[in-house]
Amino acid sequence: MEVRIEPSWKKILKEEFEKEYFKNLSEKVRQAYLTDSVFPSPQFVFNAFNLCPFDKVKVVIIGQDPYHGRGQAHGLCFSVQDGVPVPPSLKNIYKEIKSDLGIELPTSGNLERWAKQGVLLLNATLTVKEAAAGAHQGWGWEEFTDAAIKKVSEEKEGVVFMLWGRYAQNKSALIDESKHLILKAPHPSPLSAHNGWFGSRHFSQANTYLKSQGKDPIDW
Repeated sequence: MEVRIEPSWKKILKEEFEKEYFKNLSEKVRQAYLTDSVFPSPQFVFNAFNLCPFDKVKVVIIGQDPYHGRGQAHGLCFSVQDGVPVPPSLKNIYKEIKSDLGIELPTSGNLERWAKQGVLLLNATLTVKEAAAGAHQGWGWEEFTDAAIKKVSEEKEGVVFMLWGRYAQNKSALIDESKHLILKAPHPSPLSAHNGWFGSRHFSQANTYLKSQGKDPIDW
């Protein structure tokens, strides 16, 4: 299968595309789009990679699953398209940014502007069935996205990994902490945000670290 993904990622993940699991995954996903209502729409499946080329990656934020409501998911974790109400977890992310950096809350939940500055907004699973959270977990997406995280860890230096919640924090095993900054906090979901998400100050910490590495900070 010809994978339509940004050229630098296509090169760095070339071996993954040739593996049996990815061929099986591709066929499963293709069939799912033919028979189910699946999000995001096909052109957005690799949006996290397409908007943030490998050589531009400065920050990695890891989510679990795309939003499974109609019109929300567009391939970036925590992000929704313009005109869609800001989801609860993202509202809490914005509140923490305001508290941490004094930035006013945006009206849009579209995080493309982060991606274009070098923030890889990566869900562990890149597709989902409508109204069925986790429906495509265990299909092989996790193996693929784990490979992407490992490549960033192995081939880059001075990247900030933001791991929110237990699921994302388990990915720390893939990351070389001796040459990257790992920031951990509870998930920003309303169910857990008051257990340490608020006050975590990840955004100022990330920018301080990036500047120490000679990189431009992120305009959150």
